[in-house]
Amino acid sequence: MVHVFIPTSEVQRTHTIHKTPEEVLDITREIVGYVREHSDRCMFSAMDATRTDWDYLVRVFQAAAEAGATVINVPDTVGVITPSAMKVLIRKIAREVNCPIDVHCHNDFGLAVANTIAAVESGASQVQVTVNGLGERAGNADLAQTVMVMEAIYGIHSGIVKEKLVETSRLVSRYGGFGVPPTQPVVGDNAFSHESGIHSHGVIACAATFEPGIMTPEMVGHRRRLTLGKHVGRHAVRQMLVDAHIVPDDAQLDEIVERIKFISGKGKRVTDADLYEIAGSVTGTGSGDKIIDLIDIAIMTGNHAIPTASIRAQVNGVECVNAAVGTGPVDAALNAILGLVPTPIQLKEFNIEAISGGSDAIGNVTIAVEDEHGQVFDASASGDDVVIASAEAMLNAVNLLHRMRKM
Repeated sequence: MVHVFIPTSEVQRTHTIHKTPEEVLDITREIVGYVREHSDRCMFSAMDATRTDWDYLVRVFQAAAEAGATVINVPDTVGVITPSAMKVLIRKIAREVNCPIDVHCHNDFGLAVANTIAAVESGASQVQVTVNGLGERAGNADLAQTVMVMEAIYGIHSGIVKEKLVETSRLVSRYGGFGVPPTQPVVGDNAFSHESGIHSHGVIACAATFEPGIMTPEMVGHRRRLTLGKHVGRHAVRQMLVDAHIVPDDAQLDEIVERIKFISGKGKRVTDADLYEIAGSVTGTGSGDKIIDLIDIAIMTGNHAIPTASIRAQVNGVECVNAAVGTGPVDAALNAILGLVPTPIQLKEFNIEAISGGSDAIGNVTIAVEDEHGQVFDASASGDDVVIASAEAMLNAVNLLHRMRKM
């Protein structure tokens, strides 16, 4: 398919292409006709369609259709139309132009997905979306959100493999360098996470109590997770501990919950490893054995050297040595550790923040690792050397994963 377009709104005609309305009509016929002489399929877009006089817009689309356009595209180029207006516009075009309709919505006011769905409701047969909503300025309609609204709410089959939505989002985020906010619908880390006491209690009893129900984490390749924070409740903590085969009595549970809330109240993230350390301390059960215990780590880096880390550690009681390179000293250290882990895992999340000020600040590193079953475990460590703190956080996460596997 060949895609051609021309500005049609007065502001764009006047300031970008300096053409009259009649000239735009003539150019539309010319460019579409030329494409159809060389291709079986042609999409025509009226740029800034939603700010174009609607009667004139219809004339432009009619000219494109008569010249042979096989699809007409209605771009909301600067994201200013509302869903109710989009419905009226698409219905008008569908009545007066004999051609399939496509829409392209920008997100300047956060309405891209809503406008896209409104267009589908009113007769659009195809839509343009992007992974994670990436695009010019505030982005475009998001792939995952649009697909799940159509599939789960409207029952419209999209042909998209929904189970790959989260994986695709993460892949694009990793290679594109644009992080996905935790609260991003459908694919964000918090999309199916529950912290609040009443929410966690409900989800433990029946997931549909505080989730849509018609969209489950399994549908989109995600996972449900109970998280720890200052709003956490006893039911969530008890469930997380029971899953780890730790069964505190009521008094011990109250103490564990209070410690979690105290730590969270100071602005510190409470990781899975923190929970089990607290529970071990309160119940007297300890934190369990370790699959890997660091003996020594050495780092070589420089502006003309490839960052390299060598590590010596006890792995299942056997002393092992490994070396790895990375994009920096931290990356090299983590790669060296992962090379010693006997089970396949991958780094899912890495965060570092300074606890104090100055060049000798204490850094707190939080790491999340994911096993081959999609289970995620997080842990943290602090220190004035971010490489060592990062290595210790990774070791804590790996040992936590090992402990949970043995349960």
